[in-house]
Amino acid sequence: MRLVLSIALCCLAACSAPSRFQVEDRGEAPRLDRVFDRVHASVVTIRTVGKSTETDRFGRLASASGVGSGVLISDDGRILTAAHVVQTADKVQVEFPGGETVPARVLSSLPAVDLAMIQLTEAAPEDASIATLGDSDPMRVGAQVFVVGAPLGISHTLTVGHLSARRAKSVSPGGDVTVELFQTDASINPGNSGGPMFNLDGEVIGVVSHIVTETGGSAGLGFAVTSNVARTFMIDKHAFWSGMDDVTLSGELAAAFNLPGGRTGKLIQRVAKDSPADRLGLRGGTIPVQLGGQQFLIGGDVMLEVMGHDVGDPSAQQAIRDAVEALRPGDMVGVTVLRGGEVISLQQPYEALRD
Repeated sequence: MRLVLSIALCCLAACSAPSRFQVEDRGEAPRLDRVFDRVHASVVTIRTVGKSTETDRFGRLASASGVGSGVLISDDGRILTAAHVVQTADKVQVEFPGGETVPARVLSSLPAVDLAMIQLTEAAPEDASIATLGDSDPMRVGAQVFVVGAPLGISHTLTVGHLSARRAKSVSPGGDVTVELFQTDASINPGNSGGPMFNLDGEVIGVVSHIVTETGGSAGLGFAVTSNVARTFMIDKHAFWSGMDDVTLSGELAAAFNLPGGRTGKLIQRVAKDSPADRLGLRGGTIPVQLGGQQFLIGGDVMLEVMGHDVGDPSAQQAIRDAVEALRPGDMVGVTVLRGGEVISLQQPYEALRD
């Protein structure tokens, strides 16, 4: 009888003792609906108008509308989004949850990192809330996250998933600068770009960038630039917004465009109206073509140098970034371009390029 009782007590003790494989009890997890209620008024839909890569019936470049997402992070109207949403936009409008629309302008943009900061030019609605930009470093793979944005233009849609991996991405030709991305299985579609990724504390820990998919839909791998990368480039460094996009011409493409001395250049594609690139005098392409399986615009400038540095020299990329970041009122900004077969220089004072 004693033996049976001892065995029973041992079994009871073993069942009640915490196992090293048990999940630690950390209290009740935050309810997702309550967290969403706290943060959703900080999420905005960004609607843009810019130039298309197609022509209208008169042979002119057609205008194109775009949609993305963003998140309000300051009481003076600054909004984080993705660079590809606003980089070459002629017009930017921000739509809040209540339907109110407020115009905005681009403050900073870094296409290599796919981050941008825009500024409301009028006051935000009174019921708009300001999101907290969290610390992305402590986030662990497996943590639950959620994304709020405008997938397919349908605003304030929530999708839930997990942080699937942390990835490093090189953003310079020489590989000397890398940034961190969060990979997630939360559903992401066109229109989500620039929207916030939240942790369960309601803090922004990422800005949605892109999806890698074989179907063209949300069945794929989603990626967001971490909040600490956003803080570094958009808040601490105030990355310069050029207002243009380009295509690199090298090798056979460079030869096809008769670049002098076998150089590498940047073929300007689109230039946003009244942007620094526009004020500097850079010209975008006007004729859509497809060459080597790649579609782009020709007829615009081919940029060869920025601030005296060759754009095709990988070792000069950091020097170009440093020179642009160091610009102050009174400095001259200069680029060298190939235009109509002639190499010319364009120069403007820095203050003339900025509002």
